[in-house]
Amino acid sequence: MPATLAKIADSIDNDSLEDAAKLLDETPQTPENRAELAFLAGYLKERARDIHGAMETYESVLEMDQDHTEALFRLAFLCDLRGDDEKAIEYYERCIAEPPAHVNALINLSLLYEENKRLREAQDCLTRVLDENANHTRARLFDKHLESTINMVYDDEASMRSRERDVLFDTPVTEFELSVRSRNCLKQMGLHTVGDLLRVTESELLNYKNFGETSLNEIKALLTQKGLRLGQAMEESLTTDAEGTDTLPSVVGDPAVLGRPVSELELSVRSRRCLQRLGITTLEELVSRSEAELLAIKNFGLTSLNEIRRQLKERGLSLRGSHH
Repeated sequence: MPATLAKIADSIDNDSLEDAAKLLDETPQTPENRAELAFLAGYLKERARDIHGAMETYESVLEMDQDHTEALFRLAFLCDLRGDDEKAIEYYERCIAEPPAHVNALINLSLLYEENKRLREAQDCLTRVLDENANHTRARLFDKHLESTINMVYDDEASMRSRERDVLFDTPVTEFELSVRSRNCLKQMGLHTVGDLLRVTESELLNYKNFGETSLNEIKALLTQKGLRLGQAMEESLTTDAEGTDTLPSVVGDPAVLGRPVSELELSVRSRRCLQRLGITTLEELVSRSEAELLAIKNFGLTSLNEIRRQLKERGLSLRGSHH
């Protein structure tokens, strides 16, 4: 900035407003200093508390130079003070668009973004400041506070999503518009909730007697409306297994009881053979299966299912997903 313009700016900063006004009047206007003189005139009005006049003058500066950083910053700051967040954000964003970015504009914009729940954008502003000056005190303080806020918000959102998911999974299938045949089949298979449907596959449903393509498509459409699909829970279980967890679904019960062989159960020959076909040898393996999985086995009907339910109940156990 030329010496005369710098002297005018210093006079305004030091509240020597009369001296600054005199210098402005005495300084010849040229094409090169025209925008800068207009900016200083606006700054003088701002310091004299003529906010409306200052803003109009700053706007005229932008008509001469649309990228005038200080005019953009002062306009953004004044809009911010007046509570006009939308305009303030617009001016601050224009102010930081061209490098080098105005540090105070970045910090002020970060605060405005935070107030408007635009947390990641707020953090990006502070990151830009800290990339240039890792020890910037205000930026470090605000960044630490913002990180805590983001973590808290994301934790709350994750908890809310989890609660909504649980409510959806526990929703009884009787609340949905299904044909009588579909309802009866699901009831007989022990599939009572949306969550139960996620634990069975299309083939398991189709293997059940009286359950055809029409019923299958009906149920698939129901789940699709909720952003879900048959077998989803089993797929998620397999994904978790691949990350290093147990291959069997989590079961609850006395380990000593769960480790007992299924041969100890008083079962009919038909039921025993069905379990053998599935390769089930222990109670833990048995209770990790759902009623639908068992009913999908050839020659395995409700009589066998009730038989197994009763034997497990005597030992304080139940099949996966059963509701008693």
